[in-house]
Amino acid sequence: MALFSVTGALAADSDAAKKDIAALQGEWTLVSGTADGQPMPDAMIKQMKRVCKEDEVTVTMGSQLILKAKITVDPEKKPKTIDYEMTGGVNAGKKQLGIYQLDGDSFKSCFAAPGAERPTDFTSKEGDRRTLTIWKRKAATSAK
Repeated sequence: MALFSVTGALAADSDAAKKDIAALQGEWTLVSGTADGQPMPDAMIKQMKRVCKEDEVTVTMGSQLILKAKITVDPEKKPKTIDYEMTGGVNAGKKQLGIYQLDGDSFKSCFAAPGAERPTDFTSKEGDRRTLTIWKRKAATSAK
């Protein structure tokens, strides 16, 4: 009997993770961002794009690749956790630990620098090497 309840709990966790991964799908534009306590310039924010397909995210600024990563989420943690296994960009081969909030078409995340401890709150202060971003889902222009 204990085996069934453990399996059931794992299935529930997996379903919650799948639901949040599904909610992250699509193209997102950056609304605001702070890196190491410094606000990102408007010119940079306007060029940033985040595309999530299945369990992979790609972030670009104009035509420049910022990062490409495999995503793992744990929506059961408080705050929810998100890990990036970097597969492209300047941090390829490294892991970044973060936290996130999903609210409809809004996605907020705070990531530590590669190799640093996971943030416990949504802040980015000078010297903490954290990046705090808020993204908005891009409205679909046509039916698929």
